[in-house]
Amino acid sequence: MQLSNYLFFTTTCEQALAFYTQCGLGKITDVSRFGVDGMPVRNESMRGKVMHARFEGPGVLFFASDNDDAEPMRGSAHILQMNDRQLTKQIFDKLADRGVVTTPLDIQIWGDYFGKLTDQFGVQWMLNCSP
Repeated sequence: MQLSNYLFFTTTCEQALAFYTQCGLGKITDVSRFGVDGMPVRNESMRGKVMHARFEGPGVLFFASDNDDAEPMRGSAHILQMNDRQLTKQIFDKLADRGVVTTPLDIQIWGDYFGKLTDQFGVQWMLNCSP
């Protein structure tokens, strides 16, 4: 058994996954599109948008799609457990671009290098690097 998140975007899934690739988290390893290769499309405005995507990188696996009736992201966050402080800062800074930092990346009271943010696509991230 493995638990993985599934992210729903309204129409920006492809841009979000390209952003996560640029941040160094991984890449799209599988994608299906509405109205392409026999996939159904119930709303013409969704034609060509991401119906289902698999995103993978070292220690990272999640799924995502466009969904024209998706609710805003809330109540969940990706947490990246890391062991390289410099890489933690690098990825945090990239994810924070045009996002909102809610806990600045710093040594926290429990001793770990930790920060939390909501990226430009509304996805919450927590990065934690143990000493």
